[in-house]
Amino acid sequence: MLRTVRVNPQTSTKDLQHDPAADGVTVHRSTIRRTLHKEMLYGTVIQRKPFLRPHHKQSRLRSSGSVSAGMRLLALISFLLYLLKPTYQQFPRQCVTREVLASKECCPVWEGDGSACGARSGRGVCQDVVVSEEPNGPQFPFDGIDDRERWPLVFYNRTCRCLQNYMGHNCGDCSFGYFGPNCAERRELVRRNVLQLSNTDRQKFISYLNLAKNTISQDYVIATGTYSEMNNGTNPLFTNVSTYDLFVWMHYYVSRHAILGGPNNIWMGVDFGHWAPAFLPWHRVFLLRWEHEIRKLTGDFSFTVPYWDWRDAQECEVCTDDLVGSQSRLDPNLISPSSVFSSWKVICSRAPEYSLRGVLCDGKEEGPLLRNPGNHDRNLAERLPTSAEVDFTLSLSQYDTGPMDRTANMSFRNTLEGFGDPQTGLGNSPKLGMHASLHVFMNGSMTSVQGSANDPVFILHHAFVDRRTVPYQNRTLFTPAVPSFLSIYEQWLRRYQPDRSHYPRANAPIGHNSEYYMAPFLPLYRNIDYFLSSKEMGYEYAYLRDPGQRFVDDVVSYLEEARVLWPWLLGAAVLGALCSGAVVVCLIKATRFMWRRKRSRQSPEKQPLIISTDTEGSSSSYRAMRP
Repeated sequence: MLRTVRVNPQTSTKDLQHDPAADGVTVHRSTIRRTLHKEMLYGTVIQRKPFLRPHHKQSRLRSSGSVSAGMRLLALISFLLYLLKPTYQQFPRQCVTREVLASKECCPVWEGDGSACGARSGRGVCQDVVVSEEPNGPQFPFDGIDDRERWPLVFYNRTCRCLQNYMGHNCGDCSFGYFGPNCAERRELVRRNVLQLSNTDRQKFISYLNLAKNTISQDYVIATGTYSEMNNGTNPLFTNVSTYDLFVWMHYYVSRHAILGGPNNIWMGVDFGHWAPAFLPWHRVFLLRWEHEIRKLTGDFSFTVPYWDWRDAQECEVCTDDLVGSQSRLDPNLISPSSVFSSWKVICSRAPEYSLRGVLCDGKEEGPLLRNPGNHDRNLAERLPTSAEVDFTLSLSQYDTGPMDRTANMSFRNTLEGFGDPQTGLGNSPKLGMHASLHVFMNGSMTSVQGSANDPVFILHHAFVDRRTVPYQNRTLFTPAVPSFLSIYEQWLRRYQPDRSHYPRANAPIGHNSEYYMAPFLPLYRNIDYFLSSKEMGYEYAYLRDPGQRFVDDVVSYLEEARVLWPWLLGAAVLGALCSGAVVVCLIKATRFMWRRKRSRQSPEKQPLIISTDTEGSSSSYRAMRP
């Protein structure tokens, strides 16, 4: 049975039951699944036909009349998908078996042509991974102790290299900005301010988040142990995770402490995605991958991540029940029961506990999502960033300086990340600013670096940090004069137009040199390849579009609102017309009644002259009417 599944992963449970049945032996499906899981095949038994086709998913997402009702429907659908969809187990499922880990070759088969990396269709090739040998900075004084070093060589030394416009662990996807069956369609999508979304788009965004939270990832699993704990791959330690929590885990994994061996034996001064030059490229790829997975999950390939412009805000403007949830009246640290996010459970949020035990996060639920915005420690951060602080940060022309860590002075990256003073540019600021200050302001799950991606505010926040905008020198009369549309990372890239040599090639903290592959992403992405304009990756921001297009977008948004509201407006109009007609009828009847009553009380002398006299003018005509 095991040999059959390894040869043909598409084998169904029914097929596996058939052979023993021919010999008069009955094997239950649960027995087959347990056997497969024991052998680390992670349920490669799959359903040949999807239980929900893309258009079915779309109809379910559109049919939610309210956020709460829609969320309950999506939770039910997700639960059924968890039970019924394939469970064949940020590591590609096909690359976590003993055999693959022993071979160190992660070149999965693309189902489209049955070849590794889609080689028969010219999508990609399986080749050796070549990593940079440039020296790292002195911040991490170890070598060969952490699985993330020289990523991904600890796990794999051969992976798929995708060609042309293809992407993915098996080259089965399209590169960022490309669409279509052959990835030949270049398309630019627009990211919009979340506060300006229509009610329909808000509901869709929240629905997609919740669907991702409740749907097991079909492509990836997460590691729950280090490579040494896996006995160099002979005892794989991986587990299933939802699509949303996959990204929570990736953010945890890139920022976790280095485990040196044994309880409470860690090195805290290391982070492969923060505190150094790769902070901005890494989070840009994180958002692009998140956006990509949501599109695959929902079938909505026009979906884009919205952003929250938090400059000069006095409160959490997105903390409402129609967005990421307001505060609970019963406990201000929790999310309101009226929001779907009140039922969310966090993972990978207990960094001190993992450090004390010397273990990795295992992906298990660890309690509710926490948030108490504005009630934060003022000694860590005073408030949310101001427009003036954003302007000063953008005036820093050097991407990174000196040791390229939290002490860097006059560094755009360090100041934007929040460790440089946003008024002086000096590093190692006693109070956190810019990006970091919002994490502190949220005062809950967002405050932990490793667990911050549990809160959906994280997505809106980093979409704004990464967002692109109009260069100062290219403004026109049609560009808003107020500073609310100044940029951050993308604005800096456009203003100074740095070449690739501006990004450090060597001596940056470990994981941050230009040629370093970003941990723990598979497929592989290099830091330097995302030190460029986001327009090259196929996305734009609404306020950057020309005035005519922005006007069209606004009209479309209003029409979408009207499409939802028109049945109510029509009903109100009909009801109003009926009420008005009833009032008019009542007035007419009342008037006639009063007139007749008045006439019946009048004497003959007071009758109208037209019928009682022969006076000139009126009598002649009426006389003519006599016989």
